[in-house]
Amino acid sequence: MHRAVAAIFVLVCFTGLAGCSRSAPPVGRWEGTYDNGDAIIAARVEITAKGDIYLSAPDTTGMAGSSAAEHEEIHARLSDGLTEDWGSVAPRKMDFDGKTFRKPGGIAPQMEWDSSNNSMTLFVYLGNAPAVNIPLRPVKDFSANPFPGG
Repeated sequence: MHRAVAAIFVLVCFTGLAGCSRSAPPVGRWEGTYDNGDAIIAARVEITAKGDIYLSAPDTTGMAGSSAAEHEEIHARLSDGLTEDWGSVAPRKMDFDGKTFRKPGGIAPQMEWDSSNNSMTLFVYLGNAPAVNIPLRPVKDFSANPFPGG
């Protein structure tokens, strides 16, 4: 009887430790964009070997009914701002479980990493709307304009 209780106790302890262990986040750079006609977002993420996470995702909303030329102008403005401001982006701390990044102690996902193809999905929360999912692609160096055709 005591052995069974001890075995269960050991199993519970190991399960608890496994759940508390932290996975090392992937190291690299990712970028991507989003444009649904009303909201436009340009995003960059860099994760260093020290585990520092740099993230910037400037956006513009309320673009419904805008012309193609206005969208191109916004693409250029967001791309330029992303490039110009990247040096001042402060590192963020996030909890990482091997797939999902969350703010420390948070519930809502901030990013998800797909290890099979080294891709990242960024979740951007604009007001009270559901999260915008932005697929990010791995890059060696960030581009001056991450929008398609940029």
